[in-house]
Amino acid sequence: MCGVVGLFVGCSAVVTCPRDSLLRTDTASQPLEEGEGEAGAQAYRSPFTTWFERSAVRRTPRRILDDVGPGELFPAELVPIAGHPLVRELPPGEFAQVLTQHAYRYLDFTAKLEHLVVNRTALGIAHGTIGVRVHEDMRFDAYKIYCDEAYHALFCADLIRQIERTTGVRPRLDRHPYLLRRLAEIRERVGPRLAPLVEIMFVICSETLISATLAESSADTRIAPAIRESIRDHALDEGRHHAYFVAFLRVMWGQLDPTLREQAVALVPELIMTFIRPDLPGLRDELLGYGLTPDQVEQVLAETYPDHVVSAYARETAAQTVRYFTELGAMDSERIRAEFLRHDLLKEVLV
Repeated sequence: MCGVVGLFVGCSAVVTCPRDSLLRTDTASQPLEEGEGEAGAQAYRSPFTTWFERSAVRRTPRRILDDVGPGELFPAELVPIAGHPLVRELPPGEFAQVLTQHAYRYLDFTAKLEHLVVNRTALGIAHGTIGVRVHEDMRFDAYKIYCDEAYHALFCADLIRQIERTTGVRPRLDRHPYLLRRLAEIRERVGPRLAPLVEIMFVICSETLISATLAESSADTRIAPAIRESIRDHALDEGRHHAYFVAFLRVMWGQLDPTLREQAVALVPELIMTFIRPDLPGLRDELLGYGLTPDQVEQVLAETYPDHVVSAYARETAAQTVRYFTELGAMDSERIRAEFLRHDLLKEVLV
């Protein structure tokens, strides 16, 4: 599983408008008229025409967790650290907690990603404050994404509460999670001109990456039914979100100043890896809590997540996202191509 997303504290009613640094014009808040296009954009075809009938928030029941034990939520085969000999040798009660904490991490990651990161961008698109001119239908669809993501956060929070009540195992979750700290570090490093694009680009990456990660487990019958069903509900919604943010990327691409566009896209490999890399600090703290020595913990992490394994997983998971940027001509820039190569994200066919 990928790393854990963090909390954003103190967000305002709308995303801070970055139009001065994003666009070459001052018309960012005006929607595109029917038939009007932007350089690099294609006609918008809404993926949400059946949203009122098919979205999870409109059609699915509350997922209720059966009476399961602490080790019956995720199978050990789907919990990377559970396969390490030092972890398998833990007492049965503690090994079961490893599996339970994995469920907590997955659900907490999803809730915070959707509610506190993706929805900030969806809100900005819906209210026309994000600095990108979009067709009125695309702006309206952002309201639907906002509803979807809020519901995904809700059912994940609901399952966390159900798991704790059912198993008696308290979640070990960082109050200041890793992913948001990493995003904040990137924003601070790139400076005020580029910082507004960091979260927008991250949302585009995460929304085109997450459907691949959900596909891994949405049909796995070894996962507790309530969790598996929530993953399937999520995956169906995210298929529409994926298509939406591909279209949004094309619209934004045509409106960005070419210099700023190259600077922003140069961050994409790092943002992809920010989403995909495991939360090693959180895992380190958890493993220390089971009584493993610091040396043993470092051994577990190094042998579970060696660089070549993380890189191979990232290339496979991000292949479609990388393809979208390739189709827009991003790899024509030697600087961009070098960044993707440096993060080992280009498959041989693209090299």
